[in-house]
Amino acid sequence: MPGFSARPVGAGAAFWTSTDNTAVNTAILLPLGSVVEARDGRMYRWAKAGISDLVAGNVIQAPAQLANYQAATVTTVPIGSTSIGFTPGATAAAANLFAEGFLAITVSTGLGYIYKVSSHPANAGSVLMTVQLDPADPIQVATVTATTKGDLVHNPYQNVIQSPVTTLTGLPVGVAPYIITAAQNGWLQTYGPAAVLTKGTPGPGLPVSVPGSAAGAVVINTAALHIVGYMMETGVDASTNAVFLTLG
Repeated sequence: MPGFSARPVGAGAAFWTSTDNTAVNTAILLPLGSVVEARDGRMYRWAKAGISDLVAGNVIQAPAQLANYQAATVTTVPIGSTSIGFTPGATAAAANLFAEGFLAITVSTGLGYIYKVSSHPANAGSVLMTVQLDPADPIQVATVTATTKGDLVHNPYQNVIQSPVTTLTGLPVGVAPYIITAAQNGWLQTYGPAAVLTKGTPGPGLPVSVPGSAAGAVVINTAALHIVGYMMETGVDASTNAVFLTLG
């Protein structure tokens, strides 16, 4: 499999952003989703904030899905291709909105394969565009225009946003351990002890989840929610409390 690398280990928490002098080159070189692990076991992933600042202690989710970029017609391409035509529905998308994201083949020939997206042009909606794939991740099963369907999905660590109230619009990806300015890159914590905004008073050891009754906050888990981690202490309503994250 292409693109594997060793997981780097640091001395403590990761607080770099792409505006730090020491991290400018890192911001360019690190792929979104790159993992670092502190010596105490805490884990972080490199992400890019969306149009709003990320608040310390808030649960963060991937950008909202674009339904018109799902179950779309793709062109016929042979095994080994590193580009493929894709016709979305009537929603516009900026150039490279799905760069570092994925093309999943979801219907018929090639079903079950997923490919890394390198780039694509802007699309006004309902227009055929060429999606360039990572050269290390070419088409493995030939596609057939008449039957094959595909989904374009964002890299979950690109343009991340605060977890919303009541209904998730994307995958929870971590907790902001410090303020990350809008459109800047930084580290989201995904595993280990973290200070997390809490609603209610969940007790030690209980699973806590999103979405909750406040944006960016965890609540006591129910079957319909997404577990973020487990309480390390009794929660205090509307405060940040110690939660052991298990987002990986």
